Amino acid sequence: MFVVSLHYKVPLAEIDRLQAAHIEWLKACYAEGIFIASGPKKPRTGGIVIAQCPRDVLDARLAADPFAKAGAADYDVTEFLARVTAPALNDFKEA
Repeated sequence: MFVVSLHYKVPLAEIDRLQAAHIEWLKACYAEGIFIASGPKKPRTGGIVIAQCPRDVLDARLAADPFAKAGAADYDVTEFLARVTAPALNDFKEA
């Protein structure tokens, strides 16, 4: 499983311009079953994505994000093993 921390590199006006395309990209990643949760940081300096998929798949999807294509965000990816989860997340538990 991965935690992806997005860091905006451009003013929020540029992020807002790209937001609709970014949301469509998010929807596609959820439809593929690779994203578990996502949302903006508070304060709005970037976002967080929780993903479960092979690393090469994640890297390819991140490269396709409109924010990445526009050079508007950097991505910090941390892999971890979800050994303990809330009951609602038991399907994501890793051995």
